[in-house]
Amino acid sequence: MKNDYYSTLSVDRNAANEEIKAAYRKMALKYHPDRNPGNKEAEEKFKEAAESYEVLSDPRKREIYDRYGHEGLRGNGFQGFSGFEDIFSSFGDIFEDVFGFGSGRARSGTAARQGSDLRYDLKISFMDAAFGTSPEIEIERFEKCVECEGSGSAPGTQPAVCPTCRGVGQVTRSSGFFSISSACPQCHGAGRIIENPCKACRGTGKTRVKKSIQIKIPPGVETGSRLRLRGEGEEGEFGGPRGDLYVFIYIEPHKFFERDENDIVCRISIPMTQAVLGGNVEVPTLEGTERIKIPGNTPHGKIFKLRGRGIPHLRGFGRGDQLVQVTVEIPTGLSRKEEKLLREFAGLRGEL
Repeated sequence: MKNDYYSTLSVDRNAANEEIKAAYRKMALKYHPDRNPGNKEAEEKFKEAAESYEVLSDPRKREIYDRYGHEGLRGNGFQGFSGFEDIFSSFGDIFEDVFGFGSGRARSGTAARQGSDLRYDLKISFMDAAFGTSPEIEIERFEKCVECEGSGSAPGTQPAVCPTCRGVGQVTRSSGFFSISSACPQCHGAGRIIENPCKACRGTGKTRVKKSIQIKIPPGVETGSRLRLRGEGEEGEFGGPRGDLYVFIYIEPHKFFERDENDIVCRISIPMTQAVLGGNVEVPTLEGTERIKIPGNTPHGKIFKLRGRGIPHLRGFGRGDQLVQVTVEIPTGLSRKEEKLLREFAGLRGEL
């Protein structure tokens, strides 16, 4: 049977996160295996404290434990830690808080690091946003230097082993009962020294190059939409994976159409006589023109709907609608005859 996590850390069941963290710090210091060499009981208490902190410092795991106990955690896939290395890799920050620098059990050598992500702002037309497009963009990013093949040393030479860390990339210091490792101050963790820098990359091992990439923009994107291209960012360090490229979409306004989510809105003008008597009118759509019927006595501002003539849904089937708003034109520059006829019309209606 496992011990109660709250009892292990000697905290109340309503303890705040800071109180739980402080209790774990205290136990980690007391039962750390480097401070208790060969003491199996201390090792077990150290593991129990780490497992208790792992659960109680995580709001979701703590809630499951409070409700269903150890069985609830097992049912949700929590198995505890596999060993000391697992504990140190998970809670290295705790030991930094206590001792001022990283745990001596941290892995030696230079850790692989993922490359930086890149950003590209792309402006596309209203129509391309509606129906999708596959433009080719050009980005600049750092690539492995072709002259030195990424070594940073001039062709025909090799980097020298760092004399301070002897190629390990870390130096070890003692602090009481602990052996503490940190990045080598001379080579900054690389484990090597560039004595004859490559002229092309100035010893960095990388040069900035331009690269063309064809991307696919799906129909229905909006301004602010973001595309993620995995592995198209900067090259990683020490064998790490590339970063990603994020393409941010900006859509140019259209002269005739406006967008309202997946609907498009347009405005057409019709003469006063057509608004009164009715008739047919040609309306531009995203895919050509369409004839719509204007019934008699159509008021100014009336909206007609063309179903399925809008923007395709980005994450689904179908399209929005096209909303056509009618503006009634008031005639200007009337001839004498036109004005006379209008006055007669107004007189018949008793409007004069």
